[in-house]
This record gives sequence, structure tokens and C-alpha cells, in this order.
Amino acid sequence: MDGARTQPTSVAESFLRSLKRRGIDYVFANAGTDFAPIIEALVRLGAEPDAVPTFLTIPHENLAVAMAHGYYLTAGKPAGVMVHVTVGTGNTICGLMNANRDNVPLLLLAGRTPHTQSGHIASRSLPIHWGQENFDQDGMVREYVKWAYELRAGQPADSIVGRALDVALAEPRGPVYLSLPREVLADVDHVSAPTEPTTQTAKPQASAAHIDKLASWLARAENPVIVTTHLGRDTAAVQALAELTDRFAIPLAEMGATCVNLPASHPMRLGRAGTALLSNADVIVVIDCEVPWYPRSFTPSASTKVAHLGVDPIFTRYPIRSFPADLVIPGDSHAALTALSVALQAARPNDSTIAGRRERIAALQRNLAAERSATLAEASQGQPIRYDYLGECVRQALPENGIVVTELGIAADHLSLERPGSLVGVGIGGGLGFGLGASLGIKLAAPDSTVIATVGDGSYMFGNPTPFHFVSRAVSLPTLTIVCNNRRWHAVDAATRAVYPDGEAAASAQMPLVELQPSPEFSKVAEASGAFARRVEKPADLPAAIDAALSAVAGGQQALLDVRMEHGRR
Repeated sequence: MDGARTQPTSVAESFLRSLKRRGIDYVFANAGTDFAPIIEALVRLGAEPDAVPTFLTIPHENLAVAMAHGYYLTAGKPAGVMVHVTVGTGNTICGLMNANRDNVPLLLLAGRTPHTQSGHIASRSLPIHWGQENFDQDGMVREYVKWAYELRAGQPADSIVGRALDVALAEPRGPVYLSLPREVLADVDHVSAPTEPTTQTAKPQASAAHIDKLASWLARAENPVIVTTHLGRDTAAVQALAELTDRFAIPLAEMGATCVNLPASHPMRLGRAGTALLSNADVIVVIDCEVPWYPRSFTPSASTKVAHLGVDPIFTRYPIRSFPADLVIPGDSHAALTALSVALQAARPNDSTIAGRRERIAALQRNLAAERSATLAEASQGQPIRYDYLGECVRQALPENGIVVTELGIAADHLSLERPGSLVGVGIGGGLGFGLGASLGIKLAAPDSTVIATVGDGSYMFGNPTPFHFVSRAVSLPTLTIVCNNRRWHAVDAATRAVYPDGEAAASAQMPLVELQPSPEFSKVAEASGAFARRVEKPADLPAAIDAALSAVAGGQQALLDVRMEHGRR
């Protein structure tokens, strides 16, 4: 008889089984000395691979959290991230901010320095076990998670994992944090066998009376506008929005779209250009949008009706967010849009008003298309490479099943994508380093899709490129990374000009703290992990370079293009 199988079950083994039972298929892990019981349990359970999640070695915590973020946005289910005590937790915080603001449910697991100095097989055994202990480890992340807890001796691991994931998946969704002391994981599990999870949490539903009120406003409106940023993350909601906006000729404006909210060819999608209509709008409907406009430069007139929709339409996790709101309707956006379409039809809007609005929007669409065509023709001939031209080249090369990840790379308007789910962007959390890891998580969730990540040069450096390229090769997740290399912190430059448009910094030949020159040869970093890599400087060379890179990806090789962009404009 196998001696290992006769040993008592450890809490670590029960914990791993609970993760899998509760729907965690992957754990992105950066191990530490607190992982000993987990590693022992993984080996002991090696004969039962379907009973535990797949653990992947990710050599930086920021990258691991970004992978879980991207994985959820494509797979629709959470992943686990496991890190080393306080130091590993600290390295997750940039990514954790992004997940928090994007309402991404992920299970962040951290080791806990052993509590005991002696008397237990898992007691402290290294000097760092003193140095890495905090008085309040959970306090490091408490502001960015919905729930933080430490597994205690004698508690049923299955119940604690279930509680963590129930909280993470309740709307508005978000990350949770569970710390795991080494002694507790190494203990014998004396708790009875767990039951199968049965929890089903319904999505919040919008009030029918308030939907009817909004419908009455829209039925009388001359110039209504819908504003969104990330409604399209629920791909089912895209169809509901498409039907509503087309049927009643309501234009869609997008503030920094992070996904395909409407197909680019939809007659009511105006993208960022649609925000110009807000100044003349008599009804504004804000859906899944944290910042629908900048109050320092615009605010609706007192006569304009403003409604906010979404599972958390006033974004209660934000310390300050003050926008006019005549009507706030909490609830699932897909269901709310479906109900609103029915209610608006019952409210009998004026057909001639709808027809006139449709004609005006069609004329605006034609003007925008003509402008885009002219600017792309100009960009294809000039140098350096412009963002709108790079976006068009990516759009043309993207396979039917392709997914584009963007982090301060190509904007949604420059890509003009059609398929819901084909664009994944980071929200407004502000933690750089999302794009690289997210592309790996998306590729893991959709292995048959071609994944292209477009990131700024600063975002590339923040994304931990050496661990990124290592994981891409080690786990066989080939993606194409396009570094939009403008050799500067464009956001810092733009913010300085916004505050001091006529200031001395704006007029200076070189703004301090902005330049990232001389730029590294990013292709060399990628080549160190066996990637196809090329530097591109001329617009004429770009289409062929993208095709060659995608051919390499199709053959199972990761690829990187270091694209030298226009310096200082976007």
C-alpha cells in the first residue's frame, strides 16, 4: 500500500479540493516559504489532477493579478492568485486596484508568516519569518477588496472558500483576500466532508416604476444621448443596447471605451465623438460609466434630465463622484435595457421625431467616416507612425476570432471593432501593468483566439516584461504584443498641459519628468524568451510586420513589435 495515502488529510489538501469544487480552475502563483503545505498537498493529490486547480508559476505578483483580471473578462469566472505573505501582497496592489475598480471577482490568497516560533512542524524556520510579519496583514489591501479574512485553526476550509467566493461574485463584484497561516495549512483536517456548493445569487433588477419614468422622458426627448464606458463587458447587453438605440434613434457616446459596447458599424455608435452631443442633450442616460464627462469643462443644463443605470450606478466605492442625477436605477444593465425598450415603445414616442433624429445622426456618421478616411490616407503616407493608422492596420489584420487588449496603446475608436468581446481594456484604477498579464489570461481562457496586446512603452515596462515573456513560453500562451513606443509619459505631459495650458512647462522644449529616452530595445527582451521580435519605424512596413508576427503566433511562438510612434501626440 502507498504509505502517503494512509497519512491523514491536511487542511491544505482540503483547501485545494474546495477551490476546485467552488469553480476555481486556475491559480496563478508566486511561491514563498509559506507554501510548503500547499506544495506537499499538490504532490500528494497528483494522482487526482481533476480534484484541484491547475497551479501556474508566475514570477511576479502584478503579472499574476493581471492574468486573473483578463481571464475573468473573457472566461466569465474567477481565478485564484496565490502570493507570498506581506511582500507578495504588496506587489499585487497595483493590479488589485484595477480589479477593484473594474468589479472583477478574483480570489487573492496570501501565505501568512508562521504564528509560532516552535512547537509545530510548520513553526518559523527562517529569519524572514520574523521580518515579514505585519501586525495587520489584511490591512494592506482592505480598501481594495470586498472581504478580507485569515483562515483559523479548526475552521472548515470549504466554508471559508465558499464565503469568499460568494462575496466576490455578489454584485457589484470584486476581489477578496484570504490569508493562510502555514501552521493551519499543515494541520490535520478534522472537519467533516464538505457538501456540494448550491448557492445561486440573483442579479439585482431595476425598478419597473423607475424604468417607466425614464421611458416617459425619452419618449418626449428631442435629443437624448446614452453614455457608457464598459456596458459591453456583458456581451448579452450589447444586443439589447443595439436594438434600443437603433429602434428609437438614440446615439451612443463612449467615454474611454474598454470594450465593444456597440459594433463599429452600428448606425447609432458615435464613439468618443458622440460626447459633443451632450451639450445639446435634453435627456442623458449614463450606463456603466464612472466618468461620463469632465465637470471642469462641461455640466448639463438644469433642464436636462440625467439618469444613471447599473448594478452600482453611483459607484459607492469612490470617495468623490458628483454628477447630476435626476434618476438613479440600480440593477443589471442587460435586464434594464430590455425593460426600457418595452416601456419606451409603450410610451409611444413621436415617429417623426425619431425619423428626424435618425437623419441627423446619419449625416454626422457620414462626416465622421469621411474625416476618418482622410486622416488614415494621410497617416499611411507620413512618418512617424500614428495611432489611428496603427489601429487600422491591427483591425485589418485581426482574425475573425481575434481579441485586442489595450492599455494606453490603441484607443477603441482607432480599432473600430465589430464583435462583442473582441476588445478588452483596463478601467480607471490607474495601476499600470494590466495589458501584458491580461493578454495571457485571455489566451488561457480562449486558447483558440488570436490575442493581440497593444500597450504603451511605459505600460510595457510596468507589466514586468521578463516574467511576461517567460510565462508566455513556459505555459505555451503565444500572443502578439505591440509596444506603442512614443518614448514618453504622454499622460503626464497631457495632465500638465491641462492644468497649465499657457504655462512655461507647456512651452518648454523638453518637459521635465516626461521623457523616456533613450528607449530600450524592447525586442531584445522578448528575444531572450524565444519570441519573434521586430522594430518597426515606417508606416509602409507596418502591415507586413503585423502579418509576420501573427504568422509566428499561429505557429505557437510569441511575438513582439516595437513600433516607434509619433512623439507626444495621440
